Amino acid sequence: MTMPKAFSTHEVFNQSPPLENYNLFTSDAVLVETVEREDGGATMASLAAFGGKIGTSEIIDLGRQANTYLPVLKSFDRFGHRLDKVEFHPSYHQLMSLSVEQGLHGSPWDHLLDGSAPKPGAVVSRLAGTYMMTQIEAGHGCPITMTNAAVPALLFQSDLAKEWVPRVLSREYDPTFAPAREKTGVTFGMGMTEKQGGTDVRANTTVAEPVDGGGPGREYRITGHKWFFSAPMCDAFLVLAQAPGGLSCFLMPRFTPDGSPNAIRIQRLKDKVGNKSNASSEVEFQAAAAWLIGEEGRGIRNILEMATYTRLDCAVATAGMMRGTVANAIHHCSYRTVFQKKLIDQPLMMNVLADLALETEAATALSFRVARAFDNAAIDEAEAAYKRIMTPVAKYWVCKRAPNLAYEAMECLGGNGYVEEAIAGRIYREMPVNAIWEGSGNVMCLDVLRALSREPEALDVVLAEFDSAKGQNAAYDGALTALKEGFADPVGLEARSRQIVEVMAKVAAGSILLRHAPGVVADAYCTTRLGRDWGDIYGTLPMGVDPRAILERASVRR
Repeated sequence: MTMPKAFSTHEVFNQSPPLENYNLFTSDAVLVETVEREDGGATMASLAAFGGKIGTSEIIDLGRQANTYLPVLKSFDRFGHRLDKVEFHPSYHQLMSLSVEQGLHGSPWDHLLDGSAPKPGAVVSRLAGTYMMTQIEAGHGCPITMTNAAVPALLFQSDLAKEWVPRVLSREYDPTFAPAREKTGVTFGMGMTEKQGGTDVRANTTVAEPVDGGGPGREYRITGHKWFFSAPMCDAFLVLAQAPGGLSCFLMPRFTPDGSPNAIRIQRLKDKVGNKSNASSEVEFQAAAAWLIGEEGRGIRNILEMATYTRLDCAVATAGMMRGTVANAIHHCSYRTVFQKKLIDQPLMMNVLADLALETEAATALSFRVARAFDNAAIDEAEAAYKRIMTPVAKYWVCKRAPNLAYEAMECLGGNGYVEEAIAGRIYREMPVNAIWEGSGNVMCLDVLRALSREPEALDVVLAEFDSAKGQNAAYDGALTALKEGFADPVGLEARSRQIVEVMAKVAAGSILLRHAPGVVADAYCTTRLGRDWGDIYGTLPMGVDPRAILERASVRR
């Protein structure tokens, strides 16, 4: 008697294969064009190699593992001694190693090792790698971002920079819990906010007492707490505390000079909505040793130099996640058949996907234009002005647009998107964090107003670039005129700042697309986002837009 195969009840068909074993760089026409346009062309070969390396099924699965097997706090050893350590799954360390080897943690600062000039396009090139790596796994990017951003803050204190910057710029990731001098490479975190203040860091109560008189580069002992202390296994942290001369910025190493662990007591790990692979903690400092960066009372200025760079990373990484989730949606719909047609050929689904692709290309264009300003700010005052104004604009708008886009992309996959095995759910939970961290939406809008109040001429620089795209699209021209009128009316400017910054971001993206993207993309974006010939949700592109041409540009190219 022949027995039937166990559980042989049906054949699995009409399911899309996983999007894997592809090159995240060469398959992305928009990213390739963007890097070339924004002066990152010298590293195209390196980016292509990196895009191929991380697009394999094995590396993609590391992202799943790092978000399944989460960090665990080890407060004490079995004998009761304090440990204050966090254990990570090996997949997390593998992801960190890949990012450090590529230089995502600090390659724009490599010139500091030999005193040479910065390499053209170094910021753009690093962020192109970040854009791709975030599609694989976003959580480990937190310490990678903070390490890169710590360098300009360290430069305010030359003796500390001389000691620590070479350690940062190593291309070897070393996860061992040991003094920095014994390691092959280090990472940096930061500690700014406290329970009672949050964004209002001037309300911080953590106290720094000088040792032997204090002063720039000298030792202090810090007592207090931090409510959000991300990546507590980093080797050092930039921390704000109240010194005798006011709120100040300090370098707090994980180990003291005698080789013993510093008095950083991890109270618990945050149970976050997303960003699960990254350990975020609450800590207390019990007379922890730290060294002053710059003058007492200049803490906000010094640590905001770090925050400026992390804000740019927030915008670019978010655009990368947008690309990742939209690419997966387009891939799925290219294989799935419904009602005798591929989903991607169904007119309404085609409209949705094309709308998501438009938003993603605009976010990418705006973020990398700001990145180019970072590359050129030191040698071009106009670029420095663009950087100061448009960094908070880009972070505000790109990060605000992303969560709903991630939801719509998830819906394109149907039930397959709403399960933990799929990356769509992980990206959806990740999306809000970049809008909240490093300055929430209101803070970004107020930063724009503050920057313009200090440097009103910077607005002329930005508007001059916007003017260069005039005459190509009526909706764009009308929005630009309305933007200028909005700035000309000072009444209620703060209360209207979200509206103004939104228009500023969309006009900025539109100006880039009109000058550099295919007409089908630029006109569709300006008509819908600036002309309001569009609904309140994705998938409402008007007649006259060519969604198939937009999708051909956005599809993964093998």
